[in-house]
Amino acid sequence: MTSLAHRLRSARLYLCTDARERQGDLDAFLRAAFAGGVDVVQIRQKNMARDAELAALEVARSAAVATQGIVCVNDSPKVAKAFAADMLHLGQTDGSAKRARRSLHEWALIGRSTHTPAQLEQAAADPGVDYFAVGPVHATPTKPDYVPVGLDLVRHAAQVAPVGDVSSKPWFAIGGLDADNLDQVVEAGARRVVVVRAITEASDPEAAARVLKDRLRRAWSDDPALASYALRSAALDA
Repeated sequence: MTSLAHRLRSARLYLCTDARERQGDLDAFLRAAFAGGVDVVQIRQKNMARDAELAALEVARSAAVATQGIVCVNDSPKVAKAFAADMLHLGQTDGSAKRARRSLHEWALIGRSTHTPAQLEQAAADPGVDYFAVGPVHATPTKPDYVPVGLDLVRHAAQVAPVGDVSSKPWFAIGGLDADNLDQVVEAGARRVVVVRAITEASDPEAAARVLKDRLRRAWSDDPALASYALRSAALDA
């Protein structure tokens, strides 16, 4: 099995979803999403009881096994510790990555949300942060209090952390992204994205994920800077 760090560097499609309590289909939904090409899944649901969140995370872990997908805990180092999480994602108000890492196993990964150039640069420089998310690019009901940042912050991320440089931290564009606007963030420099409704509201989650993943694969194959990225990434673990 490849290392978590290598799997993160290779990741292109990251899904945030609630626990699908209304639909009652979390396991089937996640298996379809992973089969379609999702690399990372984060369970994100406000005011969820701890036991219910841990149960949902266990479902996600089981669904991720077949494709070596990564399961991410949202916001809470305590939940991440109880789950023995491989990945934890922190917002701007969730405390330091250094402190959160005390709750994680030694190979675990930590991400950080960024919404401004200063936040982005801080996350890129923070030794406790393994990846960061940039956005929201477009308005999104999942983050109604955040002003859309547009594509300029995506372009800035591409300058601060060039996607073809394996020593740069991986970063993901996020916020209202779907098959109709994916090309815009790709043209702005993103090679990894986080989506929500593009898959969670799809009638066929596997097909929806595959459309997005195929477009990202083309972006990687068309980018000369990424020609030997996988080999260079693997060499870091040698």
